[in-house]
Amino acid sequence: MQQFDFDDNSLALALYGEHGGNLKLMEEALRVNIGARGNKLNISGDENAVQLAGLVCKQLYELLEHGYPLHSTDVEQAITILSEDSTISLADIFLDRLSVKSGRKLITPKTLGQKLYVDAIRNNDIVFGIGPAGTGKTYLAMAMAVHAFLHEEVNRILLVRPAVEAGERLGFLPGDLEAKVNPYLRPLYDALYDMLSFERVERLLEKGIIEVAPLAFMRGRTLNEAFIILDEAQNTTSEQMKMFLTRLGYNSRAVVTGDITQIDLPEKKHSGLIEACDILQGIKGIYFVKFTRRDVVRHRLVKKIIQAYENLEEGR
Repeated sequence: MQQFDFDDNSLALALYGEHGGNLKLMEEALRVNIGARGNKLNISGDENAVQLAGLVCKQLYELLEHGYPLHSTDVEQAITILSEDSTISLADIFLDRLSVKSGRKLITPKTLGQKLYVDAIRNNDIVFGIGPAGTGKTYLAMAMAVHAFLHEEVNRILLVRPAVEAGERLGFLPGDLEAKVNPYLRPLYDALYDMLSFERVERLLEKGIIEVAPLAFMRGRTLNEAFIILDEAQNTTSEQMKMFLTRLGYNSRAVVTGDITQIDLPEKKHSGLIEACDILQGIKGIYFVKFTRRDVVRHRLVKKIIQAYENLEEGR
């Protein structure tokens, strides 16, 4: 059995969660029994599980002492992280604040993969973030772009996506060009509006300081002092990927995100993202981050869904 006597009653209650919800998560995940009374906590069960539960509680409490707003998803991620490596400090991950607010919450990495990704973007001019949905590839890249702009590290932000399956065949859609491409760029707008006020985004878009565009619009340009994000890059062809990467000008950086299990290209076309992974490895200044289902920070069922599809692919 482990016993804790926390100094601050209010922080202890925040650790326990509403109606003890966080403690119930730990009990279920680690198969221990946790009893709480005021600021006193008792953990019993298998010795190794008790040690791990105690470590999770101790480190989460330390996060609260630093003013971190703890949520149930953080508890789940903490259990996953410390179950894999008990020597890791959660503070090194969760307190890495990106100086950008999303609604009422500060944006921080939530997993080891996300922390590696954020550090890679800080230290390299081109970063590839590859992995399944819900791992924060695009959202964190957007947060880093906004951070760089707010700190005057770059003069503009460009958000790019291949439109309509990467072939960018827009002619059959109704409306003018903006109406045709808007649905494919909407996820980028959504993330942007989550980090800056609507009015500020509209002003920056109007001035061309922030630009959201289909990939075809990058041809022939040289992009200086810019932070460029290429999203859904699995749907680029080899030619498009080469074209995009060679747009990079001085004092610019690029983040390329994609999920190679979600390729919508015609069968005869090879994904430019897969090819880039093969031929650009080992070049200084280019870094590849591979996310897994462990980095998913959406609803807990998303991890299980991804696992189910991985099992299906392995069984074929």
